[in-house]
Amino acid sequence: MSNDTARNWTLERDAEGVAWLTLDKPGTSANVLSGSVLLELDGLLAGLEKEPPRALVVLSAKKSGFVAGADIREFTGIADADSGYLLIHRGQQVLNRLAALPCPSVAAIHGFALGGGLELALACRYRVAVGDERLSLGLPEVQLGIHPGFGGTVRSVQVAGVRAAMELMLTGRPVRADKALRLGLVDALTSEAELRTAARALVLQSPPPRRAPLFERLLSSAPLRPMVRRSLIAQVARRAPPDHYPAPYAIIELWARHGARGPAAYEAEARSIAHLFTTATSHNLVRVFLLQDRLKGTGGKSPLEIRHVHVVGAGVMGGDIAAWSALRGFTVTLEDRASEYIEPALRRAGELFDKRVRDPARNAAARERLRADVAGDGVPQADVVIEAIFENLEAKRELYARLEPRMKPGALLATNTSSIMLEPLADRLARPERLVGLHFFNPVAQMPLIEIVHADDTDASAVQAATAFARRLDKLPVPCRSAPGFMVNRVLTPYINEAMYAAEEGVALAAIDRTAVRFGMPMGPIELADVVGLDVGAHVGEIIARELGRPAPKLPRLAALLAAKKLGKKSGEGFYVWKDGKPVKTGGGGPAPPDLEDRLILVLVNECVACLRERVVEDADLVDAAVIFATGFAPFRGGPLTYARGRGTATVVARLEELAARHGPRFKPDAGWALLAAGQKT
Repeated sequence: MSNDTARNWTLERDAEGVAWLTLDKPGTSANVLSGSVLLELDGLLAGLEKEPPRALVVLSAKKSGFVAGADIREFTGIADADSGYLLIHRGQQVLNRLAALPCPSVAAIHGFALGGGLELALACRYRVAVGDERLSLGLPEVQLGIHPGFGGTVRSVQVAGVRAAMELMLTGRPVRADKALRLGLVDALTSEAELRTAARALVLQSPPPRRAPLFERLLSSAPLRPMVRRSLIAQVARRAPPDHYPAPYAIIELWARHGARGPAAYEAEARSIAHLFTTATSHNLVRVFLLQDRLKGTGGKSPLEIRHVHVVGAGVMGGDIAAWSALRGFTVTLEDRASEYIEPALRRAGELFDKRVRDPARNAAARERLRADVAGDGVPQADVVIEAIFENLEAKRELYARLEPRMKPGALLATNTSSIMLEPLADRLARPERLVGLHFFNPVAQMPLIEIVHADDTDASAVQAATAFARRLDKLPVPCRSAPGFMVNRVLTPYINEAMYAAEEGVALAAIDRTAVRFGMPMGPIELADVVGLDVGAHVGEIIARELGRPAPKLPRLAALLAAKKLGKKSGEGFYVWKDGKPVKTGGGGPAPPDLEDRLILVLVNECVACLRERVVEDADLVDAAVIFATGFAPFRGGPLTYARGRGTATVVARLEELAARHGPRFKPDAGWALLAAGQKT
């Protein structure tokens, strides 16, 4: 074999004349198509043009997967549309060079090929992939407020057809092995052991390359494109307003104008993404991506090896924490007063395993890892014991008095409390420094955030162990100081209360929710209150108000619903009547008051500023991250504090003062605004 080695790529030619081009970006766990990676690839392709091999195989040396996409951090350096165009155009030229090689080429994929990684694979004539459960192929750029830029808007349609390509690009959701094969994104699936052999066989056989089916090619014809365009826009408009999320509409327009054909389609793609780079939506979504990356990096290595998890409380939260822990590979024992309370949790766990784990052997293994434990026999073996019972200080203390003496030395005691501070929970423990908060959010399987709650005297190693445990659960950990409601529930409470104040004033419930959704929230605050449970929300709100020394809000309509046991979604009726898991919202409810959006959003933002001033979390980025990943706060706005900065802190403070004069002292600007403004100037 001859060998030509570069910093990121290794090029080898074997005795049969097949060139093996391997990417292994130094210092990273996953390959990304940074500028340096593409520049080196360009040089290697120039050599292959001069001395063409019999065939080319492109593969990754990383265990994690093929290529994760472009280097997102390079996007933050784009100053304007012209510099964005140059960056993208260079990448396009490199992949066009790969596609035009005078020899057959194949991408040998394992793990993932996402964004620019899939675009790299699509520029090869063929694609072979390891067909296991790790395989993930996708074009998620829309989640960054942009679209594919290295030819992906063109080649994905040419290979898979407009419907499949649009589903990939407009949703940003990846596809797994069977669907990738069905869509034609890969030509063959194989085992990891046979990947190189299968890639070699395919590229040497060199059959006609994959093209979209005839019907799909007809849909891309000029006469039919306008009709398909209207259908696609209608689908997108139900989920993403163009003012908030312009990228999906740009994807549709690129295809509608050019039909994924010819050099003009590539040029238009580069110009379009260059413009999107400059939008506030893209800036903020890239920021959200980097915040997520920061949280993923907070795990570190724990001094405590956690293998066995014991959960006390088999309600919705406790049962789902147990199920998720078992899914992620932990041995889990689930305790409650009697089997009848645990059985529903085990049934839900089975549904989760069936949805997430298709392989029968792995599904069975997950089920075996989770078992009912009425007697609590798992406590002495557990590395972490998670308490997930109802929000009552004395009940939790009594439980800890029974648990702590039975726990093995060094084990972690964690509470899933949503509002009670650690100090009163820990004051009767023999080792209060080993108590941490692990505040999950509902539904556990979908919500990515866990608040890692610590008091001033919590052992640093306990916090480290809890944080590492959260990462092994594939969750995003945010360290929080023990404070009333911690971070997320503290800021959600005034937001939901304000919606209820508006309802008391006679504003239609649907109009209140519509106002919040129009701002960018995933659901309105009235619907959210029903989903959480009116009794749960009221109880948490009372605890937070009491601990903060604030008066409890007077909300007669809420009190009447609680008295009538109309508790929201779980009872079938709360503020709304619920049918088939959805609220019945009859009629539009008329227009909302012009200041309602500011009332809802700025009362939440003001509370975020208070949390920052009190250092409930360490910095403004963590405030934004916690609220985005736990509540779905309008990601395209970059988080509540970023939204306030963008609007101007002085402007927001003045608006709060106006609202306070009109609606009461609950809108009084927090003293922390001066600190935020000073930080902004710095």
